[in-house]
Amino acid sequence: MNSSTSATSLSAQPRALPVIVRAGLLCGVLDITAAFVTWAPKGVMPADILHGIASALIGPQSFQGGWPTAALGLALHFFIAFSAATVFYLASRKLLFMTRQPVLSGVLYGVVVYLVMYWVVVPLSRYHPHPFSISVTAIAILTHMVCVGLPISLVVRSYAPLRP
Repeated sequence: MNSSTSATSLSAQPRALPVIVRAGLLCGVLDITAAFVTWAPKGVMPADILHGIASALIGPQSFQGGWPTAALGLALHFFIAFSAATVFYLASRKLLFMTRQPVLSGVLYGVVVYLVMYWVVVPLSRYHPHPFSISVTAIAILTHMVCVGLPISLVVRSYAPLRP
């Protein structure tokens, strides 16, 4: 391979960090906004949602922690969003379907993220979820499809080189 081909190949590949940061930020903002909007009519304040996220790490006492534990919850939320974006980006480097079919792969990825969060992460955490509700579950799955999977897949796709 000559040097001009090598330089062209390298420049066609997106740099991972800017793509992951953009995808993680968009996912994180959309997902937390959806949570605030979804739970506001039920009287749940944004700080309570953030305390709930922090409780996964420090337990129920997070609800008495004020703004410091709310900030911890927000940091954890964005850590998860960046982790989801990183996993999708890395998988999309090997599975071309993910960038060729970004809507379908984004929707499916949102469901996968939901399953991992609610069937693996939450049970391993110190968070105590409420009893099962079909409507809450449906909203959570839809939110993960639209506010997590789709934004990540569409951002990654927008930076992916077009491959044959």
